[in-house]
Amino acid sequence: MAKLYPFKFKTIFKDKIWGGEKIRTYLGKDFSPLPNCGETWEISGVKSDVSVVKNGELEGQSLATLLETYKEELVGKAVYERFGNEFPLLIKFIDANDDLSIQVHPDDELARKRHNSFGKTEMWYVIEADPGATLISGFNQPVDEAKYLEKFNSGRLTDILNKETAEAGDVFFLPAGRVHTIGKGLLIAEIQQTSDITYRIYDFDRVDDKGNKRELHTEEALAAIDYNFYDQYKSPYDKKKNEPVEVVTCPYFTTNILDFSQSVSRDYSSHDSFVIHVCVQGSYTLNYGDEKLNVHMGDCILLPATIEKVSLETSSGFKILESYI
Repeated sequence: MAKLYPFKFKTIFKDKIWGGEKIRTYLGKDFSPLPNCGETWEISGVKSDVSVVKNGELEGQSLATLLETYKEELVGKAVYERFGNEFPLLIKFIDANDDLSIQVHPDDELARKRHNSFGKTEMWYVIEADPGATLISGFNQPVDEAKYLEKFNSGRLTDILNKETAEAGDVFFLPAGRVHTIGKGLLIAEIQQTSDITYRIYDFDRVDDKGNKRELHTEEALAAIDYNFYDQYKSPYDKKKNEPVEVVTCPYFTTNILDFSQSVSRDYSSHDSFVIHVCVQGSYTLNYGDEKLNVHMGDCILLPATIEKVSLETSSGFKILESYI
């Protein structure tokens, strides 16, 4: 078998009614066949859209094939024992040229019961934001199902939703069950469980090019929603330079922000997990053993668990989201 190395994958482009141009103009990804590219899936084990390697000796192999072939060498012993041949994370970029639908995702228990699937806990990192751009995360007051339905049925659901102004560098952690939407003018990196289950609550009465409204999942959402009110929805963190900063840790992934103006070495030998780099700014050369890989803004790299030490060499600086299980 070929020796494992850091993988880049072919981008999977998704046309969305609310999509725009920033994936092309800001991240430099060409989606010319699509009129409105709202999402790219960069690393995916979702069965309908499995990523395919685009670099090195294993070019053309699917992520599913890599996992079946290399098992714990790819993802780590503990991760493989927990997830088997299902890759546990999905990495996306999202460009909202209009508000996305208000939605919610089920947790593991509900998703397993209804869909034989993982639930969907996720996080957002805001890469770029138009002035005044907003998003919705959770409720702005204590709510129960009865109050939710009263507002929903009267067409005033947004009265009880928590709207936040979002700026570049902001992080939002969204556990399964949290009502949310990404607002117009935001370019976001999303790290989430491997799941494509979304319950659409409200879509602003939009229609597609055939005049049809998108399907809503009103009843399904009721059992999925976390009706609790929380004091804080934006994830606070110290925006430090030249040292890793942990921004999210949960049972499904840990994510650090590395905002560096200088080269740095990383030791992953204690993790027993694959590591993913999502480059959201700048560029660097990833050195592993005697090999090198050039990484630029918009690149997402999967480091197999067998690669324990790397160095990130830069002259101009970089910012990455570094995630592992």
